[in-house]
Amino acid sequence: MLPSNKRNRTHAAAGAVLAGLLLATTACGSDDAVRDSAAPAVPDDLECFSGSISGAGSSAQENAMTTWIAGYQSACDDARVYYDSIGSGGGRNQFIDGAVTFAGTDAAVGPEENEDARARCEGSDTINLPAYVVAIAVVFNLEGIDSLDLRPDTIAKIFDQKITRWDDPEIAETNPDVELPDLEITPVNRADDSGTTENFTRYLEEAASEAWPHEADGQWPITPRESAQGNSGIADTVKRAEGSIGYVEMSHVHDMSTVAVGVGGTFVEISPEAAAQVVADSPRSEDASGEYDLALDLDYGTTAEGAYPLVLVSYESVCLDYPDDKEAERLKGFLRYLVSEEGQQAVSDETGSTPVNDTLREQLLASIDAVS
Repeated sequence: MLPSNKRNRTHAAAGAVLAGLLLATTACGSDDAVRDSAAPAVPDDLECFSGSISGAGSSAQENAMTTWIAGYQSACDDARVYYDSIGSGGGRNQFIDGAVTFAGTDAAVGPEENEDARARCEGSDTINLPAYVVAIAVVFNLEGIDSLDLRPDTIAKIFDQKITRWDDPEIAETNPDVELPDLEITPVNRADDSGTTENFTRYLEEAASEAWPHEADGQWPITPRESAQGNSGIADTVKRAEGSIGYVEMSHVHDMSTVAVGVGGTFVEISPEAAAQVVADSPRSEDASGEYDLALDLDYGTTAEGAYPLVLVSYESVCLDYPDDKEAERLKGFLRYLVSEEGQQAVSDETGSTPVNDTLREQLLASIDAVS
């Protein structure tokens, strides 16, 4: 559960919501699948496989992947799916090296990495499938304070270590009813190469360009005050240290205090609906490798009413062609479950993610079908 806000605020209403999960997955059923009523729901026509596949990467996907794997393996007795949440950069490296079947990554495989991966992909392109859409929370630890309103410039200055105390006038200006402590701010960033960091720094770069002088990157750009491994590492560090602030994927928030980010003239709290508006309006990335690559170009600097622009789109990055036909078919069966109505809703219930809409699901299924 996300924390309730002790202060009253008139929230901007979320606009276009990525809802309407009506399209069924197109896959062959397995009459032998054993259904566990306590496990996440699966489609009636779920396609099971025998054998194993492995993935590695995004720690933002850690909780989602745990849910997906539990649902799939509970229905498919002979299937084994392994996922190592080592961070997006590590996952892409293992995928390029051929150590895993797919990479989970919060930053799409770009043109240079696509070229590097051709040797393991039988000369084919890598395609990016946006299967997990979730907001990034700015979380903090101040006794008795559940929420703060912060403008993008203020968030940027805090993480750039230019604002160093919680009672700074810039923080107080947007929180006039909050008794801010005279306490040092300890920003906590990721220690590993992280897609969450790349999305967060891209947001700062676009939404607070005058206050954030660094380029977006998966590696934290300045010497940290405090750092931690993975989303769970940042969450644990912030929970332990009063005065700290960090950024985590939404499923790691639990009962932590969160920031409502400034968008235009309002402050928008984190929610799947507010994040959905940004994703629904996002075009395909110009760096996409071809028609089946669904990498998106998010508008982190949006001022649209009700939109929560600090959004993470996490991808499953896969080859269009695999050297092993059986490996490709096993992967396709699992991916079809990930993007199904049941798979998306199960993860949304567990993590607070935004289920993909019908239009994107149709595109995802077409891309999965193209894998051979």
